[in-house]
Amino acid sequence: MAKLPSNFYKPLAIGAPDPLRELPVRLERMIHFLPPHVEKLRNRIPQLIDQVDVILGNLEDAIPVEAKEEARKGFIAMANEHDYGNTGLWVRINGLHSPWVLDDLTDIVAQAGNKLDVVMVPMVQGDWDIHYVDQLLAQLEARHKVEKPILIHAILETAEGVKNVEDIAAASPRMHGMSLGPADLAASRGMKTTRVGGGHPHYGVLADEISPDQARGFYQQDLWHYTIAKMVDACASNHIKAFYGPFGDFSDAQACEAQFRNSFLQGCAGAWTLHPNQIDIARRVFSPDVDEVKFAVRILAAMPDGAGAVMIDGKMQDDATWKQAKVIVDLAKMVAETDANLAKAYGF
Repeated sequence: MAKLPSNFYKPLAIGAPDPLRELPVRLERMIHFLPPHVEKLRNRIPQLIDQVDVILGNLEDAIPVEAKEEARKGFIAMANEHDYGNTGLWVRINGLHSPWVLDDLTDIVAQAGNKLDVVMVPMVQGDWDIHYVDQLLAQLEARHKVEKPILIHAILETAEGVKNVEDIAAASPRMHGMSLGPADLAASRGMKTTRVGGGHPHYGVLADEISPDQARGFYQQDLWHYTIAKMVDACASNHIKAFYGPFGDFSDAQACEAQFRNSFLQGCAGAWTLHPNQIDIARRVFSPDVDEVKFAVRILAAMPDGAGAVMIDGKMQDDATWKQAKVIVDLAKMVAETDANLAKAYGF
């Protein structure tokens, strides 16, 4: 049963900060993953702060069992050693079924709660998982006098999680958004692929036969189109953000860019970057195209109040396209605040 509306924005523990009623307005084009137990990579954080929108300390997958505690300590150290400014600081905790997750949350909130922006929760199955983390974070925030609420980001990587995506998106005012986790989701669904994100050469449609002696075209399709669309709808209707997750083939920049761009066009705000060579791809893809921005600016200028209809370059523009243009221009203005070259190209 859902909470009463009158209770939705009340703190879940005495002394916890009030939940946010709107998400902070921030660029989050790339969520850059970092293994906190590797000192060599932690030493690169001062440079990364200026290069990425979000730095995430990863405690879950890719961290060996024997390094779990070291990774947690490394994250707390990196949180307290740097001023992150406008760059977000996130952590991906271990799964809620794991023996490490309770210490992840209690230690990190106790020792770095005021530096932490978002907790990424893997393998979210339903709203009950969000409720558990929500309540625990409130208790820890109250105990350790954390000044602002720590937000929750869910990873969709099971069939059950995708089925319950709307309930997950609406589960708590802490919800920041959610990311597609294609590898675990593929396993959960019984999909026949070993790829981490991206397409598959055998997934496509065959063109109709025109003549027996003419080869039929085969057109590869996007394995993740349905799931991304469902996630975007759930997030947008609850005013939270959707993200594409990992793209595992670091050697195929073109395929990475294509997958990121598909998700951007469908409504995602950003994607995970697991390798430094994916940072520039995400920055480029999740920043609006210059020509699109300039055309959107013309639409807004021609319809200042968004009412009526006008013709621009032979194309009709009305209140619906005005709304589309505003989405593009608002994002471009945010990008322009951090990128002087794009600001100039956009004409701002």
